[in-house]
Amino acid sequence: MLWSLIKIVIFVALVAALTLGAGYLMESDGGLMITVAGMEYTLGPLQSVLAALLLLVAGYVLFKLAGLLIATLKFINGDETALSRHFDRNRERKGYQALSEGMMALASGEGRLAMAKASKAERYLHRPEITDLITAQAAEQLGDTRKAEETYKKLVQRDDTRFVGIRGLMKQKLSRGDTETALQLAQRAFALKPKHVEVQDTLLRLQAQKADWVGARKTLNAKLKHGDLPRDVYKRRDAVLALSEAREILDENRPIEAREAAIKANRNSPDLIPAAAMAARGLIADGKKRPAMRVIKKAWEVRPHPDLAAAFAEIEPEETPEKRLKRFRALTQINPSHRETRLLKAELCLAAEDFPEARRALADLPETAPDARVLAIMAAVEKGEGASDAVVRGWLAKALTAPRGPQWVCDKCKTIHAEWTPICSNCEAFDTLSWTTPPQAEVVLPAGADMLPLIVGAIEDGSNPAVPEAEEVKSPAPEAEVMEAASKREAAAERRDVDDAEEVAIGETPASEGDETTRKEAAK
Repeated sequence: MLWSLIKIVIFVALVAALTLGAGYLMESDGGLMITVAGMEYTLGPLQSVLAALLLLVAGYVLFKLAGLLIATLKFINGDETALSRHFDRNRERKGYQALSEGMMALASGEGRLAMAKASKAERYLHRPEITDLITAQAAEQLGDTRKAEETYKKLVQRDDTRFVGIRGLMKQKLSRGDTETALQLAQRAFALKPKHVEVQDTLLRLQAQKADWVGARKTLNAKLKHGDLPRDVYKRRDAVLALSEAREILDENRPIEAREAAIKANRNSPDLIPAAAMAARGLIADGKKRPAMRVIKKAWEVRPHPDLAAAFAEIEPEETPEKRLKRFRALTQINPSHRETRLLKAELCLAAEDFPEARRALADLPETAPDARVLAIMAAVEKGEGASDAVVRGWLAKALTAPRGPQWVCDKCKTIHAEWTPICSNCEAFDTLSWTTPPQAEVVLPAGADMLPLIVGAIEDGSNPAVPEAEEVKSPAPEAEVMEAASKREAAAERRDVDDAEEVAIGETPASEGDETTRKEAAK
């Protein structure tokens, strides 16, 4: 801003100085006298200025003619490129000027201007490795994919621009969803520049999408070799690939190899829950119960998870609820204050019909973290302790609109998955699923659904939610009887709605059923 102001001031000062000088020359009486071959020529002030300008132009023309004359003499003396060099200097100047203008237009988002300047620069410079790149990127800005692809194919034909062309074509194929061709192009680009980070990541993602776990692990090793990946991240992602490979081997009915791959994946990344659960189940199938317990306990120390508890239960599938509760103490003593540990202990106590202990295990979770699972367990506790149906229905009604608790959520796009996968089903990102509580959006509920807990609470207290207590005291006896009959009819209708809500909640959370046999099976 300051520099622009300075230039404006300088321009105004020059114009003022020239104006004053011209006025001074016009008002002066003197002039310029030139004597040539005894002849005298007198020029006035303005004529002197014009003569000086013409002299400058003539000098510039003579200078150019002298340069052309020198180049011609060199050509006559045997320098065949003298004339071409003389004219090329001007062409290069114009070409580089057009090239710089094209790059500026490309950076500012003016695709058509950039293509025009690139075409002009190509006429002067004959440098397709530069001008074609500007043309291709400008065509991408304009959405002309055909022009961009044709230009990238031209770049592929040159050795010095082959990588740029392949990378451009790869991005074109990815944008169209042609992952097969994009994978082949990524492999070619990786062969040309194995240290290129973007190509490494793209190739790794495409190989994982195509379930080429062996190739993906080779690419991951290359990233580690070239120093583009921290070792701890490498171990985690290698464990993810090893686990995915183990799953594929297991689908091919090769349980021994799958077991070894899962154990290796768990060893590289103990916090990878699916790997720990799969490794534990493989050891259980092999009759190695103690090593399976160690694997689960080590993973539970890092991150308690329901899949680990399920695998721990499979170690002794035929034990009674009392024995299971006793055996699980080895697991519940690890991270005892963790939410998952408290819920596990509560469910085990429910199966053993120790309802007071189940309530103590939940502690303040119904108030501090009231998700659907916590509220369903609380309903089962109330039912087991002999609470009224209204109390149980109240907890179940709250569970209907409560959050669902931790789930497998993509860290990149926040998509929720029913089970862990190495690739997000939505954004196709690699190793982005985490066991966490998804962000809760405000949901529009059916009319009156958000009042279910209040209605059930009113039924439990024996009060009429539609009529305030003060009005009932002041009302005459006949009106009170009419209001009482109406409230009974409303309460009956509300009970039917809550019964329907209870059936839905029970269908989603088996642990909330009142039947003791069903609770035992759910705990198993």
